[in-house]
Amino acid sequence: MSEREGSQRERTQFALTVNGERREVEADPDTPLLYVLRNDLGLMGARFGCGLGICGACFVHVDGAVVASCDTPLWSVEGRTVVTVEGLAPGDALHPVQQAVLDEQAAQCAYCVTGVIMSGAALLARTPKPDEAAVVGALERNLCRCGAHGRMVRAVLRAGDG
Repeated sequence: MSEREGSQRERTQFALTVNGERREVEADPDTPLLYVLRNDLGLMGARFGCGLGICGACFVHVDGAVVASCDTPLWSVEGRTVVTVEGLAPGDALHPVQQAVLDEQAAQCAYCVTGVIMSGAALLARTPKPDEAAVVGALERNLCRCGAHGRMVRAVLRAGDG
């Protein structure tokens, strides 16, 4: 593709619900959801990690499922509901997993923590009182390079107790 072709890519209007609010965005249909959340909607919670959907730093919920926003094209979320870490709890309140991460001091460098919180919250929505094996399984797709994974597992377990 020439530079000119790349700069003249099609822009299309998309409507989606983000954190309970209907939003309209105009972008190339193949734009990763992560870029739209961060660059167009100003939601900085989901982070760019690997760019391949492998590390979990960019996880959000789409219609309740945990999704890697870095490799999810905008066209695929047209008309769907997206929840980011900013929208997990109403107003200034914290979701129980967010509070438990603070209580367990589970966020060492914190780069991966928003993705971990999204995975933990999705697990608790399905299984309110999970056992440790279920939590470990739910966080399997989240890569933490700091070695704080054990504290994150304890945080999700703690949130399930509350």
